[in-house]
Amino acid sequence: MPGFFFSHDNMTELNGKEDCKLAKGKVHKKKQKAFGADLKSYLKCMVPHIESGMKTSSSRNVVLSAEEVIQWSQSLEKLLASQSGQGVFREFLKSEFSEENIEFWLACEDYKKTKSDHLHGKAERIYEEFVQSDAVKQINIDYQMREATAKKAQDPTHTSFDEAQKTVYILMERDSYPRFLKSKSYLNLLNQLQTNTSK
Repeated sequence: MPGFFFSHDNMTELNGKEDCKLAKGKVHKKKQKAFGADLKSYLKCMVPHIESGMKTSSSRNVVLSAEEVIQWSQSLEKLLASQSGQGVFREFLKSEFSEENIEFWLACEDYKKTKSDHLHGKAERIYEEFVQSDAVKQINIDYQMREATAKKAQDPTHTSFDEAQKTVYILMERDSYPRFLKSKSYLNLLNQLQTNTSK
């Protein structure tokens, strides 16, 4: 069945070095347009793999099918269960300047798999990057949860970030995810895959 090959090594930065600066209180729409162009360029560079039917020997390459992309619309959980889905959703969130949400969620998923002797270091990094009040990628949680999470991070367990992660998940589910499903990037990707399937 035709599909797109996504190498997860290449899914991290579709925008390359392009830097869209924020002026005081102004958000430029340039990055939103650039996202669509970058996704389109990325997909175009993948076309030779599709047309030739070749798959590299790397086990990290996956075939992205229309069926999988349709499943992303069933729930945020299904979208995030897909490595390719995570990559496309992350790029969408970057276009909305809210990629800290998925980055925090993914960091928490990784944190849960961490060996006990490494919990303290990872908890500190997650707290400093996403939770503390002056964090560079500060997530949108209320003061009480921020304080509770800070206390849990000082004496870390595998569940230290569960409540904050759940809050961010709900925020993405209610806010960003519905917009993602209506976005040109998602609809164009789905349309392109369905077109290739019907050929």
